Amino acid sequence: MQVESEPAYEAPSGKGAKDENFPVGSFLLPPGLRPHVAVFYAFARAIDDIADNPKLGAQEKIDRLDAFGQAIEGRLAAPGLEKAVAMRESLLHTGITTKHCCDLISAFKQDAVKLRYANWAELIDYCDRSAAPVGRYLLDLHGESASDYPPSDALCNALQVINHLQDCAEDYAALDRVYIPLDFLAAEGIGVEVLRGRASTPALRRVLDHCLEALEPLIAESRRLPLVLKSRRLAVESGAIVALGARIATRLRREDPLATRVALSKPAFALAAAWGVAETLARRAA
Repeated sequence: MQVESEPAYEAPSGKGAKDENFPVGSFLLPPGLRPHVAVFYAFARAIDDIADNPKLGAQEKIDRLDAFGQAIEGRLAAPGLEKAVAMRESLLHTGITTKHCCDLISAFKQDAVKLRYANWAELIDYCDRSAAPVGRYLLDLHGESASDYPPSDALCNALQVINHLQDCAEDYAALDRVYIPLDFLAAEGIGVEVLRGRASTPALRRVLDHCLEALEPLIAESRRLPLVLKSRRLAVESGAIVALGARIATRLRREDPLATRVALSKPAFALAAAWGVAETLARRAA
């Protein structure tokens, strides 16, 4: 293994698990697996922060992400790559492939250079590498079957698009990055500059609703996930997340992400999660 002394590679944003829309390694998961989930989250947060740092140029982002990739593959160790090294050790311990981590790196390298998405298919291709690997990793960690990837992919991709809609104005202002498909905007005769407004125009509201309609099949498919998993704990966790995603999507239909941050309050979050857990337990019992 090559060992070098280089400046730190990370570009921390200060965000943590408490800042996420959905539970990360919650008490619902088996205690013995939570440390591995924490390592995975720390790795994913580190590379996401690199991709989203407005102070770094595109090539510098790619170079740093490449270093994380080399560390995951065991080809590089350097100061600042400790989270990647820890991730590799966790993968070796659990016998999980490096593919999920490498897919995340691929997506975040794309974030460095691709600022627009022509259509829904392009966006879902990105989500297949930026979101779906998270669910696949969790399934592998719990010893689930790869045949259960499709509903997991649907859930993770839906959550990713929901997050894009929540942050559409911020992403455009800070990074000139727009995940809303350009053909959706063009169909309403508007361009990305409409995201500069303090409130959505009627045309942009129709675009947001179009995105939410496109999410409906994904959310419907994701509802299968809690029923097919062998792990009861992972099933109730996924049931809670399905309920939270559906609740935020409903809020996005009623509220304007340009005018306010559309998110659940702590009581609403707890209520939605509890409902998802209860519904999952009832459906599995039936």
